[in-house]
Amino acid sequence: MTTAFAEPVDRVGKGWTTALSLANVAIWVGWYGPLQILLARQAEDFAPGTGMSKETLLAWVTAVGAVVSLAANPFFGALSDRTTARWGRRTPWIVAGAAGGALSLLLLAGAGGLWTMAVGWCLVQLTLNAAFAAVTAAVPDRVPRLQRGSVGGWLGAAQILGAVAGTGLATAAGGIAAGYAACAVFALAGVLPYVLRYGDLRLAVADRPAWSAKAFLRGFWLSPRRFPDFGWAWLTRFLINLSNALVILYLLYYLRDRLHHDDPEEGVLILTAVNSVTLLATVVVGGVRSDRSGRRKPFVRWSGVLMAAATALLAGWQTWTSAIVVAALLGVGLGVFMSVDFALMTDVLPKARDRGKDLGVINIANALPQVAAPALAAPIVTYLGGYRVLYAVAAVIGLAGAVLVGRIRGVD
Repeated sequence: MTTAFAEPVDRVGKGWTTALSLANVAIWVGWYGPLQILLARQAEDFAPGTGMSKETLLAWVTAVGAVVSLAANPFFGALSDRTTARWGRRTPWIVAGAAGGALSLLLLAGAGGLWTMAVGWCLVQLTLNAAFAAVTAAVPDRVPRLQRGSVGGWLGAAQILGAVAGTGLATAAGGIAAGYAACAVFALAGVLPYVLRYGDLRLAVADRPAWSAKAFLRGFWLSPRRFPDFGWAWLTRFLINLSNALVILYLLYYLRDRLHHDDPEEGVLILTAVNSVTLLATVVVGGVRSDRSGRRKPFVRWSGVLMAAATALLAGWQTWTSAIVVAALLGVGLGVFMSVDFALMTDVLPKARDRGKDLGVINIANALPQVAAPALAAPIVTYLGGYRVLYAVAAVIGLAGAVLVGRIRGVD
C-alpha cells in the first residue's frame, strides 16, 4: 500500500492543525461574507425590475448555489483522490479552489445584475467546495484515529470563526465591492501557510485506479447494505442537521410573530451570539475528551439527545428566556457533535483511496437539510399547528438521529 493510502500513525503537531484550521477559516470567510451581508445587499439593488422581491431573488440565487455545492464537494473530492501531482493529492485543489474562489468573489464585486450575481455565486460555491473537499480529506490522510476528535474540534471552531470573520469583513469594508474584495484576499491568503509550509502525500501514477467514466460516476453511490456503518453515520448526521436547520430557519419570524419581541433582528443576533459562545466552549473540549476516552458514539448520542431535549423545550416553553436557554444548550450539544461526529465519520470511511470522495458524500448530509428544511417547515407552520408543532417535529427528528448512532457497529 502506498503512503497516500496508509492509515496514519504519527500525531500531527499544533502547527499543522493551526495552519489547516486557518485554511478552513479562509474558506468559510469566502462563503459567509456573501451569505450574511453582501448577497442580501445586492438583492436589494437588483430586485427592482426583475419582477421579484429582494427576498425571492436572494432565495433563488442561494438555492441554485446550494445545488452546485451539493454536487461540487463529492466531485472535487473524487478528483483529488486520483490526483498524482508532485505537490500531492490535496494541495493542488486547495490552491486552485482558493484562487478560483477569490476570482469568483471579485466577479461578484463587479456584478451588474441578477444573472451575473447568480453565476458569480455558483462559481464561488464550485471553487471553494473544491478547496473545502481537499482540506477535509487531509484529516484522515494525515491524522491518526485517536487524534481526529481534537483536530475535528479545531476545524469546527474554524468554521464558526470563519462565519464571524466573513460577516465582520463584509460589514467593516464599507461597501459591496470592498466587502467582496476583502473576503477574496482573506480566502486566498488564509490557505497559504498550510500549502507553503506543509507537504502533502503523493499518489504514485501506478497506484491510481484505471479511468472509467462509468466506475467514476457509480462510485458516488455507497450502498448501505455493503457499507452499513457508513450509511447509518450519514443518516445520523442528516437527521441531526435537519433538526437544527428546522430550529433556525424561521427564527426571525418566531421572535416577531410568536414571541412579539420588540426588536427581532437584535434578538436573532443575541441568540446567535449565545449559541456561538457555548459552541466554541465545547467544540474542542468534546473532541479532546473523545480522543482520550477512545470512544465516539456516546458523545454523538448524548449531544444529539441534548439538542433534541432543548428543541422540545422550545416547543413547550415559548418565551424570550426559554429562547436564550435553548440557544445555549443547542450550542453546547452542537459543539460536541461537530467535533466528535466528524471523527466518527472518518472512522467509517469505506476505502482509503476514496477518502476525499466519501467525505464529499458525507458533506451532502450537511447541505441537503438546508434544502429539505424549508419544504418541511413551511406547511407545518402554515397549516399543521404552527411553531409548537414545528419544534416538536424537529425534536423528534433530532432524537431519531441520536438513537440511530447505536446502529453503527464498527466504532465504539
